[in-house]
Amino acid sequence: MFKLKEHGTTIGTELMAGLSTFFAMAYIIVVNPGMLSQTGMPWGAVFLATIIAAVVGTLIMGLFANVPYAQAPGMGLNAFFVFTVVFALGFKWQEALAMVFICGLINILITVTRLRKLIIKSIPESLQNAIGGGIGIFIAYIGIKNAGLLSFTSDPGTYLQLPGGTVIASGASAVPGLVTLNSPGVLLALFGIVLTVVLLVLKVRGAILWGIIATTLVGIPVGVTTLHDSISFSEALAALPTTFGAAFGNPGLLSLFSDPLKIPLVLMTIFAFSLSDTFDTIGTFIGTGRKTGIFTQSDIDTMENSSGFKSKMDRALFADATATSIGAIFGTSNTTTYIESAAGIGAGGRTGLTSVFVSICFVISAFLATFISAIPGQATAAALIVVGIMMLSAFKDINWNNLEDAIPAFFAGIFMAFCYSISYGIAAGFIFYCIVKLFKKEAKDIHPVLWVSALLFILNFIILAKI
Repeated sequence: MFKLKEHGTTIGTELMAGLSTFFAMAYIIVVNPGMLSQTGMPWGAVFLATIIAAVVGTLIMGLFANVPYAQAPGMGLNAFFVFTVVFALGFKWQEALAMVFICGLINILITVTRLRKLIIKSIPESLQNAIGGGIGIFIAYIGIKNAGLLSFTSDPGTYLQLPGGTVIASGASAVPGLVTLNSPGVLLALFGIVLTVVLLVLKVRGAILWGIIATTLVGIPVGVTTLHDSISFSEALAALPTTFGAAFGNPGLLSLFSDPLKIPLVLMTIFAFSLSDTFDTIGTFIGTGRKTGIFTQSDIDTMENSSGFKSKMDRALFADATATSIGAIFGTSNTTTYIESAAGIGAGGRTGLTSVFVSICFVISAFLATFISAIPGQATAAALIVVGIMMLSAFKDINWNNLEDAIPAFFAGIFMAFCYSISYGIAAGFIFYCIVKLFKKEAKDIHPVLWVSALLFILNFIILAKI
């Protein structure tokens, strides 16, 4: 079924590859519910939804596409879900889940048609890299904040607008600073950051997961890690109906388009979800698959010039898109293909059997809810920071010496973290790319899709200013 001999691998090799990938990405089992529960979603429900999305998505990847990639709710996409869609834009978490579900349907559509070629070719490579790097800064900033290292007492961006338009800070809390390093929680977070960094540079497999486990254990004697707040598998299972199908109720899909004034904002948010998800996945496939021969140039050319499932990459993209909608049904943010799959590929994984073994590991982890739910935020902060660091590598492919590339890239990437919004960063990058090209008299180089996107973003800002 998996054509092991044809791919030059064995069951034993695929098993070790599956374990390598799982331990490299297992931190999401802890981090994702910790992130999404800030919106009011039950921790246990998100915990199980995360695992279900990972199991189903990864199985589809292995059985349908026969490639060694694993899926789970994506970092960056979950931050966008919480901090931008729910906190900044004011949508309810049920409505955010509805947007994720629609995003999955859109991604399925653009995967089975030639629309994906149009979208892929419309956005300049420099902007794609800037978006990826910017999300890395955003995630790392959240990790530093969750570690308790910053001294502001409220979320950044807490400003007051006086009559006449004058904007002032609402207090010293609007300016972040380093806390006094004397509390057990902060010291534990620092220990976790240092340990995780050391494990990573020593190239220890599953460094992020081992860092989380060790920090959690150290947190027991200092009183940060406690079991009295943990939940069991049965309690998590009892909470799952809260999020299962919530995307389709009211609030949810039934209320999402009820306000005509907010429809452009809803469409732009779905677009931002879809954009990030699509390019994250394609970047992962091309970046890890071409070098190892999992995806050939023929796969990529076929994917760009045809519809249906004529190549292995077509099937892999379909698996990725399907998992997003399935995850939304159970109650989690966008499911995407993990770059940590490179750990398994590096260990020799070449077929979908690797993905099957990853799925089995996720199933087993569902029954460890009591221990996983006891992991404190200080233990997962390091995971956010180092994942953010890894994502910054996208910036290296931007020509910062060329202002035509640097200006749009700055607004799409750096500005994204400054304004604490992934979608606003993407919007600013698109708008300034069009401005630069327009006044350089190179408007013909702007793809129609980019023109339409920039105009829609501008319309979105106008609507927000009027609401």
